[in-house]
Amino acid sequence: MATDSRMPVLRLVAASALLAALVGTAFASPESVDEKVRNALQLDQNTERGAALYANHCAECHGQRALGSASRVIPALAGQRRAYLVKQLADFSELERASRQMHVVVAKPELADEQAWADLSGFLNSLPRASFPQTGDGRGLELGEAIFQDQCASCHQEDGRGDDDGFIPSVRDQHYSYLVRQMRTIASWHRLNVEPDLVRYLDSLDTEEATAVADYLSRMRGPIQDHDRMNSDGTTNN
Repeated sequence: MATDSRMPVLRLVAASALLAALVGTAFASPESVDEKVRNALQLDQNTERGAALYANHCAECHGQRALGSASRVIPALAGQRRAYLVKQLADFSELERASRQMHVVVAKPELADEQAWADLSGFLNSLPRASFPQTGDGRGLELGEAIFQDQCASCHQEDGRGDDDGFIPSVRDQHYSYLVRQMRTIASWHRLNVEPDLVRYLDSLDTEEATAVADYLSRMRGPIQDHDRMNSDGTTNN
């Protein structure tokens, strides 16, 4: 049977239309989202306010220390790259990333502006990373390491810390169950804010390969290259 090369695009269009119908909100342009991200990253951070925002709106799902929940497939956010966190908050807010639950959260007035994103991301970035995230069965670690170092480390770096600019996420210190789900979610074209090349690559991995990579990443330990940068308000983030 012939393959229709338009199918990935059609899936994205259909998913976008369905999401807009569900939340009753028009999508922002990618340029508008990028501008909001740049604005948020230039704002002074109030991590005390960020801590209060997190406690009031995020801790119920992500935990008091932002370590997530493996059993509920909720990601650890502690120590995640600040720029990546801001970008995801912007994408959820502007419907560039699908999640009805997150759309409800970021639509709250306290979280719906760039200053809130700056404060919340600064607080989360400052938290200690998960020391013992959930791991897999350990049977495919050599395969997972080989795939990651050969195909993924050029963007996520050898220690999984993410890129220098901070927009590519840290994929270490994360729960195995969440890593597996996101790899499959991306491969199924269910995340609108991901580059098509990454979608196609993850779709090419079979179950053994995907779970092996996830297990390898969940077990990454040891030092991370220093990414701390001085912000205009005197704070440092990575």
